[in-house]
Amino acid sequence: MRRIGELRPLTAGRLLELWREGRRTEDPLERVLVCNGRILSECCFSQGERVYEDETEVLADLTGREMERLLRCLAEGGGPEDRRPQAGTGTVNPEFDVERFAALRGE
Repeated sequence: MRRIGELRPLTAGRLLELWREGRRTEDPLERVLVCNGRILSECCFSQGERVYEDETEVLADLTGREMERLLRCLAEGGGPEDRRPQAGTGTVNPEFDVERFAALRGE
């Protein structure tokens, strides 16, 4: 998984646009994955730059569980530190530095 330093929420209008674009796909699972990939491609940033160019890069880089965690953090207003898995749900990103992130946020 690429390093994500910031999750920037989209406006409700932009989310609606992405959802409408995704409705063109017939298969429900594909529609959900592509729509979520589009959302994350526009929300994930590192050092002020987008991490992913488009949904194809998101889908190639993240697992379904990683996408779900990031989307949950985004919906709840959390930051990327909230990506860390809960006990028994996966591996922790060894490159993520909680203290550095907190310092950048001013905490």
